[in-house]
Order: sequence, then structure tokens, then C-alpha cells
Amino acid sequence: MIIFRLIGESFRFAFDALRQNKLRTMLSLLAITIGIFTIIAVFSAVDTFRGKLQSSVDKLGSNTIYVQKWPWIFGDGYPWWKYMNRPQPSIRDFETLRERIENAQGVTFEISTNDRTIKYRSSSVEGISVWAASHDFNKTWNFELQDGRYFTENESKNGSPVCILGSDIADGLFSGDKAVGKQVQILGRRLTVVGVFKKEGEDMLGTSLDKNVNIPINFAKGVLDIQSERYGPQITVRGNDNVSLEEVESELRGLMRSIHRIRPGQEEDFALNKTTILSNQLDSMFKMVNIAGWVIGGFSILVGGFSIANIMFVSVKERTNIIGIQKSLGAKNYFILLQFIFESISLCILGGLLGLLLVYLFALGIGAATDFHIILGLNNIILGIGISIIIGTISGFWPAYSASRLDPVEAIRS
Repeated sequence: MIIFRLIGESFRFAFDALRQNKLRTMLSLLAITIGIFTIIAVFSAVDTFRGKLQSSVDKLGSNTIYVQKWPWIFGDGYPWWKYMNRPQPSIRDFETLRERIENAQGVTFEISTNDRTIKYRSSSVEGISVWAASHDFNKTWNFELQDGRYFTENESKNGSPVCILGSDIADGLFSGDKAVGKQVQILGRRLTVVGVFKKEGEDMLGTSLDKNVNIPINFAKGVLDIQSERYGPQITVRGNDNVSLEEVESELRGLMRSIHRIRPGQEEDFALNKTTILSNQLDSMFKMVNIAGWVIGGFSILVGGFSIANIMFVSVKERTNIIGIQKSLGAKNYFILLQFIFESISLCILGGLLGLLLVYLFALGIGAATDFHIILGLNNIILGIGISIIIGTISGFWPAYSASRLDPVEAIRS
């Protein structure tokens, strides 16, 4: 019980110091407040960015590999000359892979073309993307339909003039009316709408299907050169759930080398890209941002620690005679020590709470001004309070130690 009384008295002394010397105490707490605000604001923004980007990456599939011409390489000095003469993934590659691969639940050949216009009677929507894919697209991509159905196997095989619309396109063309069964015009052809994708909203990687039109690849053969590099042909392979990504990648690499007749030791003429490349790049990028947040906020907290120590030395000086009376009445050294350390911690927690309040108001302001909502998570709140307690303990220890070593007679006389 004495510890709780000690903590209560320490909080009372801290608030008395704040009440009696408002300007001095607030200026001293300002550095702690700014430091906590900087660190927690950076961490909260990074956590929010990481969560949104990771959800976008997860949408691509954690067990998915993309066979493409160009490898995903980040940073300066991209050696484009090594890859420019590589062949594009072909329909032949896709068909052979689909027949031979054992550890995949889905294999698709895909192309895409942007900035197209879709029409329905007098209505039109511009700037849309058209994706053409083979039948297993529903196995290699995570999506839901809010209306209608997916392509049947016969529609995909025969290249039927059918399509699935993104929700934004359906809203723009039909203004809330039922889209399924209607005929739209795109790529100079009329297609029947058989389904509408469920609205996903914008994500950080631009992988939303809201403004996409999906058509069978065999239909696209009649209106587009599906082997042209301008349409970015690729083969998407999603591994079985009970098989590791490394195992799928190993099998896929062996099959592609066999299909392209690449001899042992010869360099590959294809790229196997996977979402872990993006995840690793994001982790390294966010790690640097976190370090920057620690450095910037650390300087403010360092200054704040010296300010708190200064306040505590002044507090010890002002209460020297009270300390002498306490010790003469039997107060132990540890009691005096803890009293001033708890007072220092109380001041730092107050500064930390002000910093967290500023982060919360900052997050509200950003959310109101933009569509990006920063989330102040419980882990960051605990981190902010934890930093405050550590700084308070370090800053208050030496003033508290000097107070605990005072001679009671000399202290009372002063």
C-alpha cells in the first residue's frame, strides 16, 4: 500500500509543479511531446501503409508465381539490356505448362490493355482496363462476384463474346440497373455481360478490379495480337495450398527450362516473379523509414530528457527542507528516491500523452483531408507510454539519488 501511496503523492507533486510553474513545465515537456509525436506518427503511418500494401500483395496471392519477360528488380541500375531480347511468354508455353505441372491448382495466360472505352447505348465509360485470361483466372486471382457468374468452361474454350465488369463500370453504364444480360460494346465488338465483380476500392498497388473488364483469352485472339509485348503477356501459376512456394517455383523453373530447351548452366530467358519480392522490398523500405523516425524523434526526446532532469533538480532544491523533515521522521532513502523518480515519470507520461493526442488529431486531420486513414494502434500507444516511462526513469534518477543522499539536519537547516 505504501508504494501506491507513494505513486499517488508523486503524481500530486508532478501536477502541483505543472500548476505552479505552468510555462516552465510546459516548455520542458514540449520536447518530450514532439519526440513522442514524431516517433509514434511515423510508426502509425508506416504500420498503416504496410497493412494496406500487404493486403494488396496478399490479393495477388502468397503462393502465386508470374512467368514474365522482365524480372522484378528494385533500385538503381536496372540491367534492361540483359532482358530486352528475351521472348514473351507464349500460348505454347502456357499450354505445355498446364499439361505438365503437378503442384499447381491453377495456370492462366493473361494480357491486359489500358485506356479503352466501353459503351452501352448512349452511355460510355473511358479509361478502363481490359484483361483477357484463360479459364483458370478464378483460381489464380482472389475476387468475388456481386452479381452474375464466372465464365463457363465452354465459353472460355470457344471464345464466346462474354465479359465480367468491374463495379465502377457497371455503375457508370447502368446507373444501378441490373447489368447481367446486357450487351456492351468494347474493342469494336458486342459482348454480353455475365457477371459483375464485387467492389474492392482502390488499393496501394492499383490491383483493383473495379475499373476492369474481363474477357476470355480465346475471344481476345480475334481482336488483339495477344503475343504483342504492348499487352504484357504473362503466365500466372498458383501453387497448391499444401505445397510450399519454393517447391512450386523449383518445379516451374525446371519445366520452363525444358520447354525453352535451355541447357544446364545456360542463363534462363524468362523471369519467375513472386509476391515475396514485393514484401521483402517493402520491409526494407519501411525499416529505413522507421530508423529515420527514431533518429528524428530521438533528438527531441534527448533534449526533453535533459529538460525533465533540470525540472527535477529545481524541484529537489525547492523541497530540500521537506526532504529533511521526511527523513527526520523516519523516511528511508529508497522512499525519497522513488518519490522523485515517480514524479519524473509522471511528467514524462504527461508529455507522452500529449504527443499521442497530437498523433490522434493528426490522424483525424489526414483522414478528413484525404481518403488515407492513419490508424493509431494499441501497440504504438503502449510504445509511446513505454518510451515516456523509460525517459522519466533515466532523467529523474540522478536528481532523485541526490535527494535521497541529503543529510536530514542540513536539509532542514536549508
